[in-house]
Amino acid sequence: MTAVIEVSNLTKSYRDKLALDHVSLSIESDTIYGLLGRNGAGKTTLMSILTAQNFATSGETRVFGEEPYENARVLSRVCFVRESQKYPDDAAPVHALRAARLFFPNWNQELADRLVAEFQLPMKRRIKKLSRGQLSAVGVIIGLASRAEITFFDEPYLGLDAVARQIFYDRLLEDYVEHPRTIILSSHLIDEVANLIERVIVIDDGRILLDEETDALRGRASTVVGDAATVDAWTAGKEVLHRESLGRVASATVLGRLTAEEEAGIVDAGLDLAPVSLQQLVVRLTQHAGGGEGVADAEATRVPDRRSSTDALTKEVR
Repeated sequence: MTAVIEVSNLTKSYRDKLALDHVSLSIESDTIYGLLGRNGAGKTTLMSILTAQNFATSGETRVFGEEPYENARVLSRVCFVRESQKYPDDAAPVHALRAARLFFPNWNQELADRLVAEFQLPMKRRIKKLSRGQLSAVGVIIGLASRAEITFFDEPYLGLDAVARQIFYDRLLEDYVEHPRTIILSSHLIDEVANLIERVIVIDDGRILLDEETDALRGRASTVVGDAATVDAWTAGKEVLHRESLGRVASATVLGRLTAEEEAGIVDAGLDLAPVSLQQLVVRLTQHAGGGEGVADAEATRVPDRRSSTDALTKEVR
């Protein structure tokens, strides 16, 4: 595949805050990326620089091989749906979509009309009178109907109920299959988007922790539960992302793909074994990088309520 975005040693400082710390990465064409991390990790700052809405302190950025700032050739091929997108006070959704249709050369009005109907969006109501979910729907519609070669979605689901979020996921995947392009999806609801994203980028404290294909991550970590002394003996010498205990029972999440012999040894030792979901892996990697438990963003790190006997000990980080 061809790289459509290339970033080298990108740094962004805000007075005493280092928002991006020598970030280097490559974004390929026709791929859905998940840009994951807690609030304040640097996700929005990175997307803002890539779309020429912010300046880097140092480093190099190339989008379609060119510097994006004040570059109409690049920016007409890029769509950035921001979490807090601003519109004129007297604007209505009909005005926002009309402007988007003029700006994006690949705009598809048929798809836009379909999404307006599915989200039940009041087109003539002033945007500042819309609910949070309706405002998010405006951004989702523009992002999908633009069919831009690179589309950034920054927390696009805020305020959307479960039904509306599923509509977004379904239409995104349907249209991506028919019209492949690069999509970068920043989301806290990791388990909801896990089946959409093809590659995962985890950012924390302005640094890239992980940049890997989603399929390769499956089975990357495991959780063992059982007698605390037995768990500690088995995890000795391994990279433990997270450990906790309750009485004589302990739970440990270990990084690394297990061999068949190791799995058999765990069972023989009387321990329970379970895979780690993408969301749990991101949470544990982020906590581990922070040097401890680390209280991450509530939505970004919430462990799913679906509990097996193995993850019953897993705390919800709120």
